[in-house]
Amino acid sequence: MSMPFYVAPEQVMKDRADYARKGIARGRSLVGLRFADGILVCAENPSNTLRKISEIYDRIAFAGVGRYNEFDQLRIAGVRHADLKGYSFSREDVDARGLANSYAGILGQIFTHEMKPLEVEILVAEVGVEPAGDQLFHLLYDGTVLDEHDFSVLGGDAEAISERMSAAFADGLDLGRALATAVAALSGPDRTLSAAELEVALLERGSGRRFRRLDDATVAQLLGPDAAGEDDGGEPVAAVSGGDVAAGRGVAGATARTQPGDEPAPAPDGGAGDEPSDEPSDGAGDDAVPDDDAD
Repeated sequence: MSMPFYVAPEQVMKDRADYARKGIARGRSLVGLRFADGILVCAENPSNTLRKISEIYDRIAFAGVGRYNEFDQLRIAGVRHADLKGYSFSREDVDARGLANSYAGILGQIFTHEMKPLEVEILVAEVGVEPAGDQLFHLLYDGTVLDEHDFSVLGGDAEAISERMSAAFADGLDLGRALATAVAALSGPDRTLSAAELEVALLERGSGRRFRRLDDATVAQLLGPDAAGEDDGGEPVAAVSGGDVAAGRGVAGATARTQPGDEPAPAPDGGAGDEPSDEPSDGAGDDAVPDDDAD
């Protein structure tokens, strides 16, 4: 009888981590950040049907990158956990910290004991009564919890986006400036993002219902008159780019209108359909279930 091959536990964990990171890298990134009136979450998501940002419970929001079906299952589990705890005890007992710890247990258990880890990173955000009470918890594929303070970046290009956010972020930003900062960090200096390519939601302090989505028209208005992709006369215009906010221009001035007769700005090399994020992964069931970035 032949002996089974021995694989060191360290190698098994490394292989699982590499597998999860490759899957997450295919997903489009998102940014969560504090602003004067609450918390803003902005994701690159051209889909009109699949949502990367959702409400969990009153003051708590959820966002995810990676495989859509996997982080959506976590979202549903979080809603059930929050509802049960709020019903059994009190609504005030439901908080982002407890929910993040619950998610950490689920992610860590699957990463350690299952054949395939979850190819996801998730963000759990809670808006407080005062700005000091705002919380951002970034959870990795292996259950690691990162307690972020000013902003949190998830996705394959997180390091570069974090550098741009660090350079542009400031306390007390209003909504328009916070959104422009997030979009500039997501787009980078070499490409542009229009309102139709973004998914934006807020946790607002003091409003009746704290979670609120922003539609394309509102996003375009906040970013400036050119952010919608065309002007009032139907002429193509430039959307927000990372270099605009980095150069210190205002929100409304962060975009430049093309004159009638000018050629529209070409799409960046390797458009959305050519990005590595749109290619299916090698995991089981990939043919049936799309990644979140294919939304």
